[in-house]
Amino acid sequence: MLNLPSPTEMERAYKQRDTSYDGIFFLAVRTTGVFCRPSCPARKPFSSNVEYFPSAREAVFAGYRPCKRCRPLETSGAPPEWVGRLLSTIEKDPSARYSDAYLRSIEIEPARARRFFLKNYGMTFQAYCRGRRMGKSFEQIRLGADLDDVALGYGYNSHSGFREAFVKTFGAAPGKSRASDCIVTAWIESPVGPLVAAATSEGLCLLEFTDRRMLDHQFSRLRKYFKCAIIPGENKHIVQVKKELAEYFDGKRKTFSVKLVYPGSLFEKKVWNALLNIPYGETASYQEIAKKLGSPKSSRAVGRANGFNRIGIVIPCHRVINKNGELGGYGGGLWRKKILLTLEQNSKLPIS
Repeated sequence: MLNLPSPTEMERAYKQRDTSYDGIFFLAVRTTGVFCRPSCPARKPFSSNVEYFPSAREAVFAGYRPCKRCRPLETSGAPPEWVGRLLSTIEKDPSARYSDAYLRSIEIEPARARRFFLKNYGMTFQAYCRGRRMGKSFEQIRLGADLDDVALGYGYNSHSGFREAFVKTFGAAPGKSRASDCIVTAWIESPVGPLVAAATSEGLCLLEFTDRRMLDHQFSRLRKYFKCAIIPGENKHIVQVKKELAEYFDGKRKTFSVKLVYPGSLFEKKVWNALLNIPYGETASYQEIAKKLGSPKSSRAVGRANGFNRIGIVIPCHRVINKNGELGGYGGGLWRKKILLTLEQNSKLPIS
């Protein structure tokens, strides 16, 4: 089982309700059709009835439904404690080198860190650290810092080593990157599951649930449109959308003000602009949007463009329903669509 601990280790973890394994794997029970976090308080099933998955997404696609007790598609508002410690340490000093020996010294197994970061961030722990180092150096270069100071200040022992790593990450030499850009990505917790946000220096360009099928494709489109590297990090647009999402889920925000960047075909951009004009608490059908665009027979095309929206919630594709009033499809799952619409109609989340 790729990127999973051994079956013995996973069995021990869920039988001990070890919260440190939450996010590392999910267990599904064949006899009930339910999948859980390792720390789920429910009675533990026989090991012969258990199937393991590296992500909630894969468990859902295998036909299992989320447990109502541990709610594996929701989050507690923070990553596991040991991951939080690592992230804080890296942000305090992104120029440092965090070796396997260092991880062991703070009682974190390097293999566990590698699996968690690979699954949740799409890169290993060491790759994440390299991304943060290069992201910080890129930021300093854009602010006009001396290239020699940047190279030596971010953990590189030679200019050639820094240059090689920089070109590999950003596709251009340091001296040619003062006017360049990159896409920074960050993990955002929400009451209906984690999201991944991405932003350039110009604005937010992606906000997707992490278990969405289209996520890999959306990142490919971002690389195509912006022609720049995607690295872990944060900028003012991601900070702003985190704050605004928290206010939205608290029922205190009806419109988003974070700046958006959403390149696409002319028709796609027309559809996405139409979505932005659907008022909070209201819905529109694909047919109604097609008529407003002057193409009453293009409802299917509207549906496709709606599905390609990369900035969920903020560009409210969840407000589009079928002509007969049924919810229709939603990339984040119909259960989320129902929760979002109920929130907007009642200003209160329909979950405890």
